[in-house]
Amino acid sequence: MYLRPTDLTEALIALRGRQLSILAGGTDFYPAHVERRLPGDVLDVTALAGLRGVREEPAMFRIGALTTWSEILAARLPPVFDGLKLAAREIGGRQVQNAGTLAGNLCNASPAADGVPALLALGAEVELRAHGRIRRVPLAAFLVGSRRTARRADELMTAILVPRWGSNARATFCKLGARRYLVISIVIVAATLEAQADGTVVRAAIAVGACSEVAQRLPGLEAKAVGKPLTPALADLVHLDDVAALTPISDIRGSSEYRRDAAATLLRRALAELGRE
Repeated sequence: MYLRPTDLTEALIALRGRQLSILAGGTDFYPAHVERRLPGDVLDVTALAGLRGVREEPAMFRIGALTTWSEILAARLPPVFDGLKLAAREIGGRQVQNAGTLAGNLCNASPAADGVPALLALGAEVELRAHGRIRRVPLAAFLVGSRRTARRADELMTAILVPRWGSNARATFCKLGARRYLVISIVIVAATLEAQADGTVVRAAIAVGACSEVAQRLPGLEAKAVGKPLTPALADLVHLDDVAALTPISDIRGSSEYRRDAAATLLRRALAELGRE
């Protein structure tokens, strides 16, 4: 059965008591089912127009779950979103960016998903709705493993919620791959720093992806950055101990040792870049 509701309530009722595969942009869904049968009935949510776009609210920015990466690139957003925009530019090619959605990237829960570290470094939460129920979950808690999330079978992700940062906040994103674009990441780093008027860092969020079963924040490195001047010298804070908790695998793209060392190098580059802005 193929369902394509135009009303959110209709979609949530369909999810209640029935196992459905949710189809949004399809950029992960279709490649996963080449030459294999679909696992069951499909709920196509692309007609739910209310789940698109970015809205500024008093305490947060609300990004509709069906917002595409191209829409993120085109949106007028404060500099703290620059890291997310950099990630958007490197997710597939233009066709993928035009179709792929933020919620799809998160719900697919790939360890190498480019969008995840950038959103972790913004302190994002996700909004999950079921018929008669809404809950908010920190993104770090939503991702529970490779290709596994905390979404319940009767829930639909309806928004990504990004808390407000100060006007002096800045963010960046960088990744290592075998080539510049259209490549699965070997290491991903995203960082957001907020400074007070005298240039002292007062808030930091730093995340690494493709080096563990799920992308991870680095609270130890974040704590070291707070209280320091926002200069390129922040790069000197990074030591191999800061990436010791990561659990990268060895595969055709690189060994675990190479990934851990590369993560430290990218972290230094990211912090130096933020310190120069």
